Amino acid sequence: MSAPFVAFSPSHQTVLLLTVCLWFTLAAARRWWPGVAVILERVLGSLLLLSWPAATLFHRQAGDLDLNNGLPFHYCDIASISGAVALWSRHRLACEIVYFFGLAGTLQGLLTPNLKVDFPDPRFFAFFLLHAGVVVTSLHVVTSMKCPPRAGAVLRMFGVTMLYAAVIGSLNALLHTNYAFLCHKPENASLMDHLGPWPWYIGSLIALSMVFYSLLNLPFVIARRLK
Repeated sequence: MSAPFVAFSPSHQTVLLLTVCLWFTLAAARRWWPGVAVILERVLGSLLLLSWPAATLFHRQAGDLDLNNGLPFHYCDIASISGAVALWSRHRLACEIVYFFGLAGTLQGLLTPNLKVDFPDPRFFAFFLLHAGVVVTSLHVVTSMKCPPRAGAVLRMFGVTMLYAAVIGSLNALLHTNYAFLCHKPENASLMDHLGPWPWYIGSLIALSMVFYSLLNLPFVIARRLK
């Protein structure tokens, strides 16, 4: 039986350190070895796409696969799919989605994981492959790959977020699931614990996402104005 996961334990700290190292490695490759960078970006993009089927397989092997973890409909799953598209094609909307979703949401999951099992359980690897990979991608596409958010990105992301919430809310009602934690908060400690009870914390999440999106977009707004 796998040991329970503890936030900021040695295994978690190792993952965080490796995440930073991966970001710097990709940045260095993009600067000095562009051909190698393309290969690494496509490998990372492929791994992001494989993170969901891998997680599904590992949950099935562990006997805890259900509708709540068997479909790629969480906020971080959308960021992961968008990140893969961004790394392979530089599609601008995909770059924006992985940047804003990744740093406004997935980063929270990387720092305060909703994870029950620790290293070396395969579910540990699948979880951090997705979350660390998305965070690295979100930073890499807007810096080294030169695909920053375009003008109007915050309003565009608000529309994407509201569309996502509407679709996933309907799916939750149909399947009795809790994707995007719209029905109840994660079991592990998270930022949501400070946003009020259900359903009020959903409104708080939407408002907070707009604050995060605006702050994440601010450096690029300033850069455009300086030009």
